[in-house]
Amino acid sequence: MTGNYFAPSGGHPPQTQLLTDRAVFTEAYAVIPKGTMRDIVTSFLPFWDKTRLWVLSRPLTGFAETFSQYIMEVAPGGGSDRPETDPDAEGVLFVVEGEGTITIEGSTHDLRPGSYAYIPPATNWTLRNPSDAPFKFHWIRKAYEAVDGLALPEAIVAHEDDIVPTPMPGTDGKWATTRFVDPADMRHDMHVTIVSFEPGAVIPFAETHVMEHGLYVLEGKAVYRLNQDWVEVEAGDYMWLRAFCPQACYAGGPGRFRYLLYKDVNRHMALKPASAARSAPVATFRNAAE
Repeated sequence: MTGNYFAPSGGHPPQTQLLTDRAVFTEAYAVIPKGTMRDIVTSFLPFWDKTRLWVLSRPLTGFAETFSQYIMEVAPGGGSDRPETDPDAEGVLFVVEGEGTITIEGSTHDLRPGSYAYIPPATNWTLRNPSDAPFKFHWIRKAYEAVDGLALPEAIVAHEDDIVPTPMPGTDGKWATTRFVDPADMRHDMHVTIVSFEPGAVIPFAETHVMEHGLYVLEGKAVYRLNQDWVEVEAGDYMWLRAFCPQACYAGGPGRFRYLLYKDVNRHMALKPASAARSAPVATFRNAAE
């Protein structure tokens, strides 16, 4: 199933290029086209060597509320021995180009396009690019919402080729989801999946739900209904959808349309401002479990 995933390469367009583009930022959704991911908009992180990143979303008033998402580009020999500086942050990595290695609590795993890694909060991990080519992956981060009585999830390292996609009922497999985490596992408060549409497949109604979404188009193209608008998207484009933003999709082909999807799940709706409702630090629950 592994596809030829799109990954940005930076650079800059020529001075002769028109300024018109598909970038859209509204109160309900945003579309960040692949053409906006240039050298001038890259960022850098402490304790990461030979690494730059494109920030696709971040917690911000009127924008993402529950997560951040980066595309990381690690040059040969680069990486980090202290990648995460927030002990309450959980993370998901999904590889789109190149090869690397991740070591989680002393166990080392090879990563390649299609590899997935879930990293629980307060986990010791490192990442390196031992190859002679750039290594690119998505890094989705969320402040873990610990619940008294639920243990923390374990780390997961998997590959999409080893997971049988789950078809949506009544679609003959034309619309399917690759799930890396058991949806019934209440320890997880976010899911990162791959959603696939065969040419001609559709989301046949305007989904309107509480989950916030981040969607990165891995391959193909489609027309997406976002709030009141139809927008064209293709491999390399990113969409942010606010909770309750109506959404639907038509995959016109000629090939498969696939995207990496984030959503927040399995927790009560906070009834107080985030600063007042924040749960106890993850370390409290980890220490209690031990």
